[in-house]
Amino acid sequence: MPWRETLLQGAVIPAHPLALTAGRKLDEQRQRALTRYYLAAGAQGVAVGVHTTQFAIHDPKIGLYRPVLEMAMEELKAGDAIRVAGIVGPTPQALREARLAAELGYHAGLVSLAALPHAASTQATDGELLDHLRAVAEVIPVFGFYLQPAVGGRTLSFEFWRQFAEIGNVVAIKIAPFNRYQTLDVVRAVAASGRDHEIALYTGNDDNILLDLATPFRMGGKTLRIRGGLLGHWAVWTRAAVNLLSEIQAEGERNAVPREWLSLAQEITDSNAAFFDAANGFHGCIAGIHEVLRRQGLLAGRWCLDPAEDLSAGQMEEIDRVYQAYPHLNDDWFVTDHLDEWLA
Repeated sequence: MPWRETLLQGAVIPAHPLALTAGRKLDEQRQRALTRYYLAAGAQGVAVGVHTTQFAIHDPKIGLYRPVLEMAMEELKAGDAIRVAGIVGPTPQALREARLAAELGYHAGLVSLAALPHAASTQATDGELLDHLRAVAEVIPVFGFYLQPAVGGRTLSFEFWRQFAEIGNVVAIKIAPFNRYQTLDVVRAVAASGRDHEIALYTGNDDNILLDLATPFRMGGKTLRIRGGLLGHWAVWTRAAVNLLSEIQAEGERNAVPREWLSLAQEITDSNAAFFDAANGFHGCIAGIHEVLRRQGLLAGRWCLDPAEDLSAGQMEEIDRVYQAYPHLNDDWFVTDHLDEWLA
Protein backbone atom coordinates (compact mmCIF):
# COMPACT_ATOMS: atom_id res chain seq x y z
CA MET A 1 0.00 0.00 0.00
CA PRO A 2 1.40 3.46 -0.88
CA TRP A 3 2.58 5.38 2.18
CA ARG A 4 -0.01 8.16 1.82
CA GLU A 5 -2.83 5.62 1.91
CA THR A 6 -1.32 3.94 4.96
CA LEU A 7 -0.95 7.31 6.67
CA LEU A 8 -4.60 8.20 6.05
CA GLN A 9 -5.82 4.77 7.10
CA GLY A 10 -3.98 5.02 10.42
CA ALA A 11 -0.60 3.78 11.55
CA VAL A 12 1.55 3.06 14.58
CA ILE A 13 4.63 5.26 14.14
CA PRO A 14 7.13 4.93 17.00
CA ALA A 15 9.43 7.87 17.67
CA HIS A 16 12.82 6.17 17.31
CA PRO A 17 15.26 6.37 20.27
CA LEU A 18 19.04 6.74 19.99
CA ALA A 19 21.13 3.72 21.06
CA LEU A 20 24.39 4.70 22.73
CA THR A 21 27.33 2.90 24.26
CA ALA A 22 28.55 3.59 27.79
CA GLY A 23 30.96 6.06 26.19
CA ARG A 24 27.94 7.90 24.69
CA LYS A 25 28.85 6.94 21.13
CA LEU A 26 26.38 5.55 18.61
CA ASP A 27 25.74 1.85 19.19
CA GLU A 28 25.13 0.78 15.59
CA GLN A 29 24.16 -2.81 16.43
CA ARG A 30 21.42 -1.77 18.84
CA GLN A 31 20.31 1.19 16.75
CA ARG A 32 19.57 -1.24 13.93
CA ALA A 33 18.00 -3.71 16.37
CA LEU A 34 15.49 -1.06 17.46
CA THR A 35 14.38 -0.40 13.88
CA ARG A 36 14.06 -4.14 13.28
CA TYR A 37 12.00 -4.48 16.45
CA TYR A 38 9.54 -1.80 15.38
CA LEU A 39 9.07 -3.35 11.95
CA ALA A 40 8.73 -6.88 13.34
CA ALA A 41 6.21 -5.62 15.90
CA GLY A 42 4.01 -4.45 13.04
CA ALA A 43 4.61 -0.70 13.19
CA GLN A 44 3.64 0.85 9.86
CA GLY A 45 6.22 3.61 10.12
CA VAL A 46 9.12 5.08 12.06
CA ALA A 47 10.01 8.69 12.95
CA VAL A 48 13.76 9.35 13.20
CA GLY A 49 15.59 12.48 14.31
CA VAL A 50 12.70 13.58 16.52
CA HIS A 51 12.68 14.49 20.23
CA THR A 52 12.91 10.84 21.32
CA THR A 53 16.02 10.46 19.13
CA GLN A 54 17.41 13.46 21.08
CA PHE A 55 17.45 16.85 19.39
CA ALA A 56 21.19 17.14 20.12
CA ILE A 57 21.89 14.91 17.10
CA HIS A 58 20.97 17.90 14.92
CA ASP A 59 24.01 19.78 16.26
CA PRO A 60 26.82 19.62 13.66
CA LYS A 61 29.29 19.23 16.54
CA ILE A 62 27.55 15.98 17.51
CA GLY A 63 27.38 14.91 13.87
CA LEU A 64 24.80 12.15 14.21
CA TYR A 65 21.81 13.43 12.24
CA ARG A 66 22.84 12.08 8.85
CA PRO A 67 24.31 8.76 10.12
CA VAL A 68 21.20 7.99 12.17
CA LEU A 69 18.84 8.79 9.29
CA GLU A 70 20.97 6.74 6.90
CA MET A 71 21.09 3.77 9.26
CA ALA A 72 17.34 3.71 9.65
CA MET A 73 16.84 3.94 5.89
CA GLU A 74 19.08 0.94 5.33
CA GLU A 75 16.72 -1.09 7.52
CA LEU A 76 13.53 0.46 6.10
CA LYS A 77 14.22 0.58 2.39
CA ALA A 78 13.21 -3.01 1.65
CA GLY A 79 9.67 -2.41 2.96
CA ASP A 80 6.85 0.07 2.57
CA ALA A 81 6.89 1.61 6.07
CA ILE A 82 6.15 5.32 6.42
CA ARG A 83 9.46 7.13 6.85
CA VAL A 84 9.34 10.38 8.83
CA ALA A 85 12.40 12.56 9.53
CA GLY A 86 12.52 15.13 12.31
CA ILE A 87 13.36 18.64 11.08
CA VAL A 88 14.40 21.45 13.40
CA GLY A 89 16.07 24.84 13.56
CA PRO A 90 15.77 28.16 11.77
CA THR A 91 14.70 28.11 8.15
CA PRO A 92 18.15 27.64 6.54
CA GLN A 93 18.89 24.67 8.80
CA ALA A 94 15.39 23.25 8.38
CA LEU A 95 15.74 23.43 4.59
CA ARG A 96 19.10 21.66 4.69
CA GLU A 97 17.62 18.90 6.82
CA ALA A 98 14.54 18.65 4.60
CA ARG A 99 16.72 18.28 1.49
CA LEU A 100 18.81 15.59 3.17
CA ALA A 101 15.73 13.68 4.31
CA ALA A 102 14.19 13.83 0.84
CA GLU A 103 17.48 12.76 -0.74
CA LEU A 104 17.71 9.74 1.57
CA GLY A 105 14.16 8.67 0.75
CA TYR A 106 12.10 9.87 3.70
CA HIS A 107 8.46 10.46 2.90
CA ALA A 108 7.73 13.40 5.23
CA GLY A 109 9.34 15.79 7.67
CA LEU A 110 8.01 16.30 11.20
CA VAL A 111 8.75 19.99 11.67
CA SER A 112 9.43 21.11 15.24
CA LEU A 113 8.72 24.79 15.79
CA ALA A 114 10.17 24.48 19.31
CA ALA A 115 13.64 24.46 17.77
CA LEU A 116 12.94 27.63 15.78
CA PRO A 117 14.38 30.69 17.57
CA HIS A 118 11.69 32.59 19.48
CA ALA A 119 8.97 30.18 18.31
CA ALA A 120 7.80 29.58 21.87
CA SER A 121 7.55 33.30 22.54
CA THR A 122 5.46 36.09 21.11
CA GLN A 123 8.47 37.37 19.14
CA ALA A 124 7.68 35.07 16.21
CA THR A 125 4.34 35.84 14.58
CA ASP A 126 2.00 33.20 13.22
CA GLY A 127 2.82 34.54 9.77
CA GLU A 128 6.54 33.95 10.28
CA LEU A 129 5.91 30.41 11.51
CA LEU A 130 3.68 29.70 8.52
CA ASP A 131 6.28 31.10 6.10
CA HIS A 132 8.85 28.77 7.67
CA LEU A 133 6.53 25.78 7.21
CA ARG A 134 5.67 26.75 3.63
CA ALA A 135 9.38 26.87 2.79
CA VAL A 136 9.95 23.38 4.19
CA ALA A 137 6.84 22.09 2.39
CA GLU A 138 8.40 23.08 -0.93
CA VAL A 139 11.13 20.50 -0.26
CA ILE A 140 9.35 17.61 1.47
CA PRO A 141 5.79 16.76 2.56
CA VAL A 142 5.20 18.22 6.02
CA PHE A 143 3.94 16.46 9.14
CA GLY A 144 2.77 19.28 11.40
CA PHE A 145 3.46 19.19 15.13
CA TYR A 146 1.52 20.85 17.95
CA LEU A 147 3.90 20.48 20.90
CA GLN A 148 2.78 21.09 24.47
CA PRO A 149 4.07 24.37 25.98
CA ALA A 150 5.44 22.52 29.05
CA VAL A 151 8.30 21.15 26.96
CA GLY A 152 8.98 24.10 24.68
CA GLY A 153 5.89 24.36 22.51
CA ARG A 154 3.69 27.36 21.95
CA THR A 155 -0.07 27.83 22.09
CA LEU A 156 -1.29 28.08 18.51
CA SER A 157 -4.71 29.33 17.48
CA PHE A 158 -7.48 27.77 15.46
CA GLU A 159 -6.71 30.29 12.71
CA PHE A 160 -3.03 29.25 12.64
CA TRP A 161 -3.99 25.63 12.12
CA ARG A 162 -6.60 26.50 9.49
CA GLN A 163 -3.97 28.37 7.47
CA PHE A 164 -1.45 25.61 8.06
CA ALA A 165 -3.92 23.01 6.73
CA GLU A 166 -4.23 25.04 3.54
CA ILE A 167 -0.53 24.49 2.71
CA GLY A 168 -0.73 22.06 -0.19
CA ASN A 169 2.09 19.74 0.85
CA VAL A 170 0.89 19.20 4.43
CA VAL A 171 0.07 15.50 4.80
CA ALA A 172 -0.51 15.05 8.54
CA ILE A 173 -0.55 16.74 11.94
CA LYS A 174 0.74 15.31 15.20
CA ILE A 175 -1.53 16.76 17.89
CA ALA A 176 0.39 16.87 21.17
CA PRO A 177 -0.60 19.90 23.26
CA PHE A 178 -1.84 17.66 26.12
CA ASN A 179 -4.91 19.91 26.19
CA ARG A 180 -8.47 19.11 25.08
CA TYR A 181 -9.28 22.66 24.00
CA GLN A 182 -6.18 22.92 21.82
CA THR A 183 -6.69 19.43 20.42
CA LEU A 184 -10.18 20.45 19.32
CA ASP A 185 -8.75 23.60 17.67
CA VAL A 186 -6.63 21.43 15.36
CA VAL A 187 -9.43 19.01 14.48
CA ARG A 188 -11.86 21.87 13.84
CA ALA A 189 -9.30 23.74 11.72
CA VAL A 190 -8.67 20.74 9.49
CA ALA A 191 -12.42 20.27 9.07
CA ALA A 192 -12.80 23.96 8.17
CA SER A 193 -9.96 23.80 5.65
CA GLY A 194 -11.84 21.30 3.51
CA ARG A 195 -8.77 19.03 3.46
CA ASP A 196 -9.96 16.57 6.09
CA HIS A 197 -9.74 13.72 3.55
CA GLU A 198 -6.17 14.66 2.65
CA ILE A 199 -4.58 15.46 6.03
CA ALA A 200 -4.14 12.61 8.49
CA LEU A 201 -4.62 13.44 12.16
CA TYR A 202 -2.25 11.67 14.57
CA THR A 203 -2.18 11.74 18.34
CA GLY A 204 0.85 12.76 20.31
CA ASN A 205 -1.24 13.34 23.43
CA ASP A 206 0.48 10.84 25.71
CA ASP A 207 -2.09 11.56 28.41
CA ASN A 208 -5.04 10.55 26.20
CA ILE A 209 -3.81 8.07 23.58
CA LEU A 210 -6.61 5.53 23.49
CA LEU A 211 -9.50 7.98 23.75
CA ASP A 212 -8.01 10.19 21.03
CA LEU A 213 -7.97 7.18 18.74
CA ALA A 214 -11.44 5.94 19.70
CA THR A 215 -13.31 9.26 19.46
CA PRO A 216 -15.35 10.39 16.43
CA PHE A 217 -15.05 14.20 16.29
CA ARG A 218 -18.17 15.80 14.83
CA MET A 219 -17.21 19.15 13.36
CA GLY A 220 -19.42 21.30 11.11
CA GLY A 221 -21.41 18.40 9.75
CA LYS A 222 -18.32 16.23 9.28
CA THR A 223 -16.95 13.39 11.36
CA LEU A 224 -13.16 13.27 11.71
CA ARG A 225 -10.97 10.64 13.37
CA ILE A 226 -7.49 10.73 14.79
CA ARG A 227 -6.26 7.80 12.76
CA GLY A 228 -2.97 6.82 14.37
CA GLY A 229 -0.18 7.94 16.60
CA LEU A 230 3.37 9.24 16.24
CA LEU A 231 4.48 8.67 19.79
CA GLY A 232 7.53 8.29 21.98
CA HIS A 233 5.30 6.13 24.15
CA TRP A 234 5.03 3.68 21.26
CA ALA A 235 8.83 3.35 21.19
CA VAL A 236 8.27 0.78 23.95
CA TRP A 237 5.77 -2.07 24.20
CA THR A 238 5.24 -1.55 20.46
CA ARG A 239 3.69 -4.94 19.70
CA ALA A 240 0.94 -4.21 22.21
CA ALA A 241 0.39 -0.77 20.63
CA VAL A 242 -0.03 -2.34 17.18
CA ASN A 243 -2.60 -4.78 18.55
CA LEU A 244 -4.44 -1.95 20.29
CA LEU A 245 -4.71 0.20 17.17
CA SER A 246 -5.93 -2.79 15.15
CA GLU A 247 -8.64 -3.42 17.74
CA ILE A 248 -9.66 0.25 17.79
CA GLN A 249 -9.91 0.31 14.00
CA ALA A 250 -12.03 -2.83 13.99
CA GLU A 251 -14.37 -1.56 16.70
CA GLY A 252 -14.55 1.82 15.01
CA GLU A 253 -15.98 0.21 11.90
CA ARG A 254 -18.73 -1.21 14.09
CA ASN A 255 -19.20 2.16 15.80
CA ALA A 256 -18.73 0.54 19.21
CA VAL A 257 -16.56 1.48 22.18
CA PRO A 258 -16.20 -1.27 24.79
CA ARG A 259 -16.56 -0.08 28.37
CA GLU A 260 -13.28 -1.82 29.20
CA TRP A 261 -11.47 0.76 27.08
CA LEU A 262 -12.25 3.45 29.65
CA SER A 263 -10.15 1.56 32.20
CA LEU A 264 -7.51 0.59 29.66
CA ALA A 265 -7.10 4.23 28.64
CA GLN A 266 -6.21 5.17 32.20
CA GLU A 267 -3.77 2.27 32.52
CA ILE A 268 -1.93 3.43 29.41
CA THR A 269 -1.82 7.01 30.72
CA ASP A 270 -0.55 5.81 34.11
CA SER A 271 2.23 3.84 32.38
CA ASN A 272 3.13 6.87 30.31
CA ALA A 273 3.36 9.02 33.44
CA ALA A 274 6.01 6.65 34.79
CA PHE A 275 7.99 6.33 31.57
CA PHE A 276 7.83 10.03 30.74
CA ASP A 277 8.35 11.32 34.27
CA ALA A 278 5.23 13.50 34.36
CA ALA A 279 5.75 14.06 38.10
CA ASN A 280 8.96 15.98 37.38
CA GLY A 281 7.95 17.99 34.35
CA PHE A 282 9.06 15.24 31.93
CA HIS A 283 12.73 15.62 32.86
CA GLY A 284 13.35 11.87 32.63
CA CYS A 285 11.19 11.14 29.58
CA ILE A 286 13.95 9.89 27.28
CA ALA A 287 15.77 8.05 30.05
CA GLY A 288 12.48 6.41 31.02
CA ILE A 289 12.00 5.04 27.51
CA HIS A 290 15.60 3.85 27.53
CA GLU A 291 15.09 2.10 30.86
CA VAL A 292 12.23 0.01 29.50
CA LEU A 293 14.25 -0.89 26.40
CA ARG A 294 17.22 -1.74 28.63
CA ARG A 295 15.11 -4.10 30.69
CA GLN A 296 14.04 -5.84 27.50
CA GLY A 297 17.63 -6.14 26.27
CA LEU A 298 17.18 -3.90 23.25
CA LEU A 299 19.50 -1.27 24.75
CA ALA A 300 22.65 -1.92 26.75
CA GLY A 301 21.95 1.05 29.04
CA ARG A 302 19.85 4.17 29.31
CA TRP A 303 22.65 6.60 28.41
CA CYS A 304 21.73 9.92 26.77
CA LEU A 305 24.03 12.33 24.93
CA ASP A 306 23.73 14.72 27.88
CA PRO A 307 25.22 13.00 30.96
CA ALA A 308 22.84 15.02 33.15
CA GLU A 309 19.83 13.46 31.45
CA ASP A 310 18.74 10.43 33.46
CA LEU A 311 15.87 9.12 35.54
CA SER A 312 14.46 11.43 38.19
CA ALA A 313 14.31 10.49 41.85
CA GLY A 314 11.55 7.93 42.30
CA GLN A 315 11.08 7.30 38.57
CA MET A 316 12.62 3.82 38.66
CA GLU A 317 10.13 2.83 41.35
CA GLU A 318 7.28 4.19 39.24
CA ILE A 319 8.41 2.11 36.26
CA ASP A 320 8.57 -0.94 38.54
CA ARG A 321 5.03 -0.18 39.73
CA VAL A 322 3.41 0.06 36.29
CA TYR A 323 5.27 -3.02 35.08
CA GLN A 324 3.72 -4.97 37.94
CA ALA A 325 0.29 -3.34 37.68
CA TYR A 326 -0.26 -3.73 33.92
CA PRO A 327 1.54 -6.83 32.63
CA HIS A 328 -0.98 -7.06 29.76
CA LEU A 329 0.42 -3.83 28.28
CA ASN A 330 4.01 -4.96 27.75
CA ASP A 331 5.50 -7.05 24.94
CA ASP A 332 8.46 -8.53 26.80
CA TRP A 333 7.56 -12.01 25.53
CA PHE A 334 7.77 -10.82 21.94
CA VAL A 335 11.15 -9.15 22.42
CA THR A 336 12.55 -12.21 24.22
CA ASP A 337 11.53 -14.47 21.34
CA HIS A 338 13.22 -12.33 18.66
CA LEU A 339 16.00 -10.30 20.28
CA ASP A 340 18.87 -12.47 19.04
CA GLU A 341 17.81 -12.14 15.42
CA TRP A 342 17.43 -8.37 15.70
CA LEU A 343 20.91 -8.06 17.23
CA ALA A 344 22.52 -10.30 14.59
